[in-house]
Amino acid sequence: MNRKLILGALSAILAFTSCQQQSVKDKDAIGKPQIEVKNGVLSPEVLWSFGRIGDVSVSPDGSKVLYTVTYYDIKQNKGNAEVYIMDSDGGNVKQLTQTKNSEFNVIFNPKGDKIGFIYADADDVNIYEMNLDGTSRKKISDFKEGDLEGFSYAPDGKHIVYVRALAKKDKYAYLKEGLDKTTGRINDDLAYRHWDNWVDNIPQPFVAEFDGSKVKEGINLLDGTEFESPMRPWGGMEQIAWSNDGKRIAYTCRKKVGKEYAYSTNSDIFIYDLEKKTTENISQGMMGYDQNPVFSNDGKTIAWESMERDGYEADKIRLMVYDFATKQVTYMTENFDQNANGLNYSSDNKYIYFVSDYHAKDNIYKLDLQTKEIKQITNSVCDYTAVIPTSGKLIATRMSMSNPIEIWSVDEKSGKETKISTVNDDLMAKVKWGKVEERWLKATDGKDLHTWVIYPPDFDSTKKYPTLLYCEGGPQSTVSQFWSYRWNFQIMAANGYIIVAPNRRGLPGFGQEWLEEISGDYGGQCMRDYFTAIDEVSKESYVDKDHRGAVGASFGGYSVYWLAGHHDKRFKAFIAHNGMFNLEQQYLETEEMWFVNWDLGGPYWSKDPKVKKSYANSPHLFVDKWDTPIMVIHSEFDFRIVASQGMAAYNAALNRGIPARYLYFPDETHWVLKPQNGILWQRNFFDWLDKWLKVKQQ
Repeated sequence: MNRKLILGALSAILAFTSCQQQSVKDKDAIGKPQIEVKNGVLSPEVLWSFGRIGDVSVSPDGSKVLYTVTYYDIKQNKGNAEVYIMDSDGGNVKQLTQTKNSEFNVIFNPKGDKIGFIYADADDVNIYEMNLDGTSRKKISDFKEGDLEGFSYAPDGKHIVYVRALAKKDKYAYLKEGLDKTTGRINDDLAYRHWDNWVDNIPQPFVAEFDGSKVKEGINLLDGTEFESPMRPWGGMEQIAWSNDGKRIAYTCRKKVGKEYAYSTNSDIFIYDLEKKTTENISQGMMGYDQNPVFSNDGKTIAWESMERDGYEADKIRLMVYDFATKQVTYMTENFDQNANGLNYSSDNKYIYFVSDYHAKDNIYKLDLQTKEIKQITNSVCDYTAVIPTSGKLIATRMSMSNPIEIWSVDEKSGKETKISTVNDDLMAKVKWGKVEERWLKATDGKDLHTWVIYPPDFDSTKKYPTLLYCEGGPQSTVSQFWSYRWNFQIMAANGYIIVAPNRRGLPGFGQEWLEEISGDYGGQCMRDYFTAIDEVSKESYVDKDHRGAVGASFGGYSVYWLAGHHDKRFKAFIAHNGMFNLEQQYLETEEMWFVNWDLGGPYWSKDPKVKKSYANSPHLFVDKWDTPIMVIHSEFDFRIVASQGMAAYNAALNRGIPARYLYFPDETHWVLKPQNGILWQRNFFDWLDKWLKVKQQ
């Protein structure tokens, strides 16, 4: 062999060995930004510099916590997630990866001696493993087709279940023969796009043998169908679960396609038996969303989140438990007028821990499976987003209006809550934060209306401040203690505004009756609640009543459009992001027909008086009363509320001679996810508000 070839081969072997024994480090990887915080002001650039905690996994013995953190590079206009590990008390933090692409779906293997994750290198997306110190990084799968979206280990380590998005068969391919440059799409059903994607592929679960070194080719549990599991757009690996013995897989699926899929939320929990190769539907006859199954640690029962009514995506989230011996389903939270999210069994199988929203705060609760008694574990002004029971304590993630997500440890007996991750502590210390205050007001029907008021940093009660009414989307999404990288109350406060954020009618956390008062009544009590909130807070001497604005997205955008025609001179500026403007147009443009059928009552051609009332509150019918400057924001890839809605509202304002601005993103969705677009969004937001709501200096 040529000497150069021999040396080259030796070099390659040494490089490969070095890569196997050391953690991977790429000099071009995106790292933690270093940014100056001028005068403590939370600017858009500072907001995009926070690290975002993603996957969190606890080792089987409870001693280690694994997590990812995503940082963004504004200049490169992209982000990257890296893997970290720490002791469960927050000590001994180590960064394990430094790569040019993101690691995701990061989890411990069943023995706790390896870390599994998915990594995309060019077009190669596969499952990898590495040691707990980041060394010996190795690819353990070799999938060639279909985007890999998630995976999990069987508890015995002998199998892996993974999700691949498979290309949907083009039944009209014969019409495109010889047309290799055509961009035409041919559709013949209602389920051709969803939220922000054309339905060109379908996620489906596979189960494969795993010998500890290589994942074999798997069996598709939905082979020969076009059913989704997990369900898009929100579903992930939480919709698939292993039994304790590794012999059964539970998965969530709405086994419908086409028009039936677009009209229904009826998903079920299916159990696949690996040995018998049979599938059983254990939620048969339960007509709403059934999803996110969790097996007990002894395999005797399985719990999941369930909604009762088909077509109602915001129904109460009930906690259901199925007993495999008796084949009986028990409704465990029947006397609990709250939702139950993120279920996890205790190690002794006596309890289920979950997160629930009550009065605009998400805390941790515990259900006694024997007595059905529910105990609240935490009672903080925050939003817990997940809880993982482990030996002697709970590991959880939480956020607030003044703190991005961090990892916390909760001592169940003492109730002590301890923050164990410090991803953003250094940046947090540089920023001045506004006070967040909780208020209860009297609505026009005499009921108590919960409202958050957020004040500017260095607030001075002797001064007057321009004030914003925040209109929540959803429409059934609580104004809880959420942290947002777009609708961030602290950045609004940092720009000198007081924010009034009411939990108006139609939001969870205040009982099912309160929640359901909005369906079919978009222009009713929910709007009167908005007026109550802004009017009551405006009685304070520090609110500049001559300089108030209203802002919101989605249903909040609808609210802004509606308020523009009904506000009776309250506001001097509006901002509507991706909002519904013409409800008749919305009915035929949206992709989830169950939503408009439930919330609006049905199609606009219905003769039902209740349905007619819904469409009579379409904002486009009140443009003749618009008299206030408005900025409209919309994105091309929003298939939930399409861009023509925003364009129509903007054109209406201009035709009425009203000052208007239109911010359009050709490459964003219902959200704005790219860093530079996000910053442009924030700059426009405050440039518009400052123009109309801040008193000009003489």
